Amino acid sequence: MIPFELSNNLKHTWFFDLDGTIFKHNGLFEDGHDTLLPGVVELWDMIPRDDVIVITTARSDPWKDATLLFLKNSGIRYDHILFNLPMGERIVVNDNKPEGLLTAIAWNVKRNQGYQV
Repeated sequence: MIPFELSNNLKHTWFFDLDGTIFKHNGLFEDGHDTLLPGVVELWDMIPRDDVIVITTARSDPWKDATLLFLKNSGIRYDHILFNLPMGERIVVNDNKPEGLLTAIAWNVKRNQGYQV
């Protein structure tokens, strides 16, 4: 399911955009409710408990309570969630470890397709 290898001896920080990767993109606005995408729960089960999960979203504050409640009711754990971000690219910048480990990985998924299990 995860298309890259992770180090076994280090913890990881996962950054997930919300709409189109966890929830159906614009489902809240088009359908009147959020919908969890296929494979999200299974992916979350693969993420080690001591890894950190950061969710990012362009959703504004009026949608915050409904979003947090849906995440909770869906059993989607996270450590931090950032609202009110601009739409567009999310850029992660990190340094490589001296032994050559790449410490920034990008995983672009097709909108609303979920994750294969």
